[in-house]
Amino acid sequence: MSEECLLLSGGWIISMDPGIGELRSGDVLIEGERIAAVAPRIEAPHAQRIDARNTIVLPGFVDTHRHTWQSCVRHCYADIDPQIYFAEMLGARGAGYRAEDVHVGTLLGAVSALDGGITTMLDWSHVQNSPEHADAAILGLREAGIRGVFAHGWPLVDGASWMFDSQRGHPQDIRRLRARYFSSDDQLLTLAMAGRGPEMARREVWLDDLRLARELGLRSTIHMGAYARNAQVRAIAQMHEAGVLGDDLTFVHCCFSGADEIAMMADAGVSASLGVHCEMNAQGIGDIPFDRMLAVGIRPSLSGDTETKCSGDMFTQMRHAFAYYRSWMGGRHCRVEHAPPTLSLRDVLEFATVAGAHATGLSHKIGSLTPGKQADVILIRTDDINLAPVCDAVGAVVLAAHPGNVDSVFVAGRAVKRHGRMLHVDLDALRQRAFVSQAHVLGLHNTL
Repeated sequence: MSEECLLLSGGWIISMDPGIGELRSGDVLIEGERIAAVAPRIEAPHAQRIDARNTIVLPGFVDTHRHTWQSCVRHCYADIDPQIYFAEMLGARGAGYRAEDVHVGTLLGAVSALDGGITTMLDWSHVQNSPEHADAAILGLREAGIRGVFAHGWPLVDGASWMFDSQRGHPQDIRRLRARYFSSDDQLLTLAMAGRGPEMARREVWLDDLRLARELGLRSTIHMGAYARNAQVRAIAQMHEAGVLGDDLTFVHCCFSGADEIAMMADAGVSASLGVHCEMNAQGIGDIPFDRMLAVGIRPSLSGDTETKCSGDMFTQMRHAFAYYRSWMGGRHCRVEHAPPTLSLRDVLEFATVAGAHATGLSHKIGSLTPGKQADVILIRTDDINLAPVCDAVGAVVLAAHPGNVDSVFVAGRAVKRHGRMLHVDLDALRQRAFVSQAHVLGLHNTL
């Protein structure tokens, strides 16, 4: 056959496809970029056989909101007032980012995401200080080999004029990017708009921005309802009143959004992204709205948000989501009518896969091990001492696994990690470039 064929043989398969279910021992046949078959046993003498025994085989995770450009300054802001993060990272430090800093931060974040089994990531890139910054971010995603959604935002030079009652429309450079890099939607990297909405821009501006995204055929992802100051804006209600809510939108956080507003999201088919670990770490951001979303049928996706405040890996997001909901839901602690009294481990794994695919507009391509979909597949070792002996594969993944347990990662049928080692990337060189970038961003030149 002309296409390379791989047979993942004998693994514990969690397909996330209700028609296939879970196979205690099964095979996955990959032909080229796509999954050709999933079954208890597949005869494929033409295929390269990969022994998947002692692994859990599942679809790659989907991160629906990551400020990847900040990866070189990880963990700097979790232990201090979150307003300092806004003042610095979205202020002078962000304004001082060079295109090189955006490139290496995006590359580092995307590579580490892949290392942890995230095969698709929406890169929420609000550091578009010049066209060269956008080009650098896209290059970083491309070099990493991840399935990426580049969400184009705004500049941080004169950032206040873009973020507070803004009268400035979305940068028109997004038109150039659409034509130059994203003329087709059937490729590994696609384009979205990182929008601002009523909390940041004047009505005529956010309406024009949304029209621009839709003219270009792009999804929009918008921060909503984070911190008490945004509750009174009722941004979702404003968009509902304007008649512009739709299934091409994803709202991030929604912590201070009203239950009625979240019902408006559900009615319009708007998807949600929750950065659970970051939201729990960001003092004052508000209550994570799992109950309000689940009560009206929204299945939220998960994200690593910003590694300046949290861990970016999906295992951490899943564990925190499961524990957060379970810790207070049930019986008299239910705060919203019709909210589920509990959350299952499989629910959470669905948030990290199926719901993520939906929120990025890619559910026809990814999110489950379904024949015909793209072969974004990860293998997690079951004989590692922190997991063995596995008796519940979903429980092992959600409750106990970590990036070090990820043995192999395939994106569109191409191996980017095998036997626990990243391929195609010089990690030593990447680490050195990240140190240099960090020194520039934090002003540490004299200490190196």
